[in-house]
Amino acid sequence: MFILEEDTQRTSGEDAQSSNITAGKAVSEAVRTTLGPRGMDKMLVSDSGDVVITNDGATILNEMDIEHPAAQMITEVADTQEDEVGDGTTTAAVLSGELLSKAEDLLDDDVHPTTIVEGYYEAARMAHDAIDEVTLDVELDDELLEKVAQSSMTGKGTGDVSAEILAETVVDAVHHATTDGSVVRDNISVHTQTGSSSSATRLVNGLIIDEEPLHDNMPRRIEDADVAFVADDIEVRETNIDAEYNVSSVDDLNTAIESEQNELQGYADHIVDVGVDVLFVDGDVADHVQAALAKEGVMVLENKHDDGDDLAFATGLTPVANVNELEEADLGHAGEVYVEKFGDETLTFLEDGAAGEAVTVFARGGTEHVTDELERVLGDALDVVTAAVDQGGVVPGAGATEIAIADHVRDEAASIEGRKQLAVEAFADAIDVLPRTLAENTGMDPIDALVDLRAEFEREGIAGIISEGQTGIIDDPVDYGVLDPVAVKHEAVESATEASTMIVRIDDVISAKA
Repeated sequence: MFILEEDTQRTSGEDAQSSNITAGKAVSEAVRTTLGPRGMDKMLVSDSGDVVITNDGATILNEMDIEHPAAQMITEVADTQEDEVGDGTTTAAVLSGELLSKAEDLLDDDVHPTTIVEGYYEAARMAHDAIDEVTLDVELDDELLEKVAQSSMTGKGTGDVSAEILAETVVDAVHHATTDGSVVRDNISVHTQTGSSSSATRLVNGLIIDEEPLHDNMPRRIEDADVAFVADDIEVRETNIDAEYNVSSVDDLNTAIESEQNELQGYADHIVDVGVDVLFVDGDVADHVQAALAKEGVMVLENKHDDGDDLAFATGLTPVANVNELEEADLGHAGEVYVEKFGDETLTFLEDGAAGEAVTVFARGGTEHVTDELERVLGDALDVVTAAVDQGGVVPGAGATEIAIADHVRDEAASIEGRKQLAVEAFADAIDVLPRTLAENTGMDPIDALVDLRAEFEREGIAGIISEGQTGIIDDPVDYGVLDPVAVKHEAVESATEASTMIVRIDDVISAKA
């Protein structure tokens, strides 16, 4: 009896488990060498020849053409980590792969998948407790937040500017977007522009719009500007019915043209009467309106596919549906709106808005590859500082937290009965892959480093791997300012545990025919 279609492929039992685990481990191994301050970059070339150079785990996995469904689940781990806390994507992917590797050994020893899953979840609970125990009881001042930002950027492509300088910019941006003790991350954007060194990166207290004034005679700089946003075309109105106009003479034609011009002039006069200095329009603007407003010294820019929220956050304006609804009360305010040219590209800067809630990190770089990586680096740094402020503080980095987790889980494993204890101990061994990989990427012997880390942790209660010269040393990472948001560690443990246990539970893979 045939239940499935003839061309359907089915893999079950140990073969299915082995295939899925192997695929998950392979994806994890692909990003392992990027972990830590001495991690290496990957060059990813698409079918169309586009090149991406990065050591960001989520970017690498998303750019890879991964087909195996289990391997795709590891990619989803990195995506979840990126979406939730913005950093730790490589950590989560590497931990997922090692949890699968340890699970494979347990399966070979006839430990049931359900027992492994229960043990992993029990160990994950212990891991969360350990993370809470090592969370630093310190005030999150600017100096500490800058160290968090630096830790996330160390070893990544920041061009010719140091992580220390960029960290100051990042923390400043987060402060601008903080309201009532909470960071509104959406109010911080990163805008990249080639043509200068990375050291030219700066914080713009406002917005950068990739547009230029519509008319050549419009002003290029306006100070103390009243700003408006219209979410519609400013053109001759169209009727809602099908109609034909019979023009039988030149006078009729002139009358029709005059009527249209009067309508358009009326729009321009209304905009000027309201007191608009800078107008953003989500639509087209008639040439007559452009010329009339240019004559009055009004700057007009198209801002298509934008609902005006960013402008509202920056200036305090109220978006209106059409120009006829525009009133003085709808205007926002900016200290300065000006246009700058960068090579063949023109950007408009809106700074010192009345609302002051929107800021932009203006990232510069000599090439597009540099600016792309700098954008990712700055995005991660902004995310981790936001996570530190909003989600519970910081923990020691450099593998110190992972050493504490593994030690805590091993101590607690003795209280677990039955074969589930094996899974809990395996979880602790899997956690060790993170400091071991850090040591290896730093140039240390991974086994010796792990032994030294455990010994130092037993003596001092804290131990991490500090990159120094061509190798690393074992020391207190807090003394070196190596800190991570506690939310990054919690999320990495959570997402890696969920993905690995889901894969371990699969014993049947049914693939439909192509």
